[in-house]
Amino acid sequence: MTEAGITAVNPSVLPPPTSTFTHGALVTGARRTLYVSGQVPWSDTEGNVPADFPTQARVTYANLLAVLAEAGMTVHNLAKLTVYLSDRAYRAPHGEVLEEVLQGHRPAFTSIITDIYSEAWLLEVDAIAVSF
Repeated sequence: MTEAGITAVNPSVLPPPTSTFTHGALVTGARRTLYVSGQVPWSDTEGNVPADFPTQARVTYANLLAVLAEAGMTVHNLAKLTVYLSDRAYRAPHGEVLEEVLQGHRPAFTSIITDIYSEAWLLEVDAIAVSF
């Protein structure tokens, strides 16, 4: 019997994953699945948005962690993370913040450079988390 958890799947025919992701995340024995809607850099219940990217990224991830916590989960329950950046220039600063947030956890990961719903938002993040 396979132990419950999230296992990295990194085929040897692919280049090794870099930084904060794994090529695949195999979930075994999950009891609950949480689909997290796009979280944005609203810094309070009034919808205020910080001006600079690092602060927006930290606020966005704090909002994601709040959703996880409400469901009794942590960053270590993340199986899939999708990040939408408004500009390629934010790749490196985003990576620095993400390293802090993930604490060594490596979910499946997709990053997309695109327009975002509000011009004030420099990023948006959605996720899938599981618990055992």
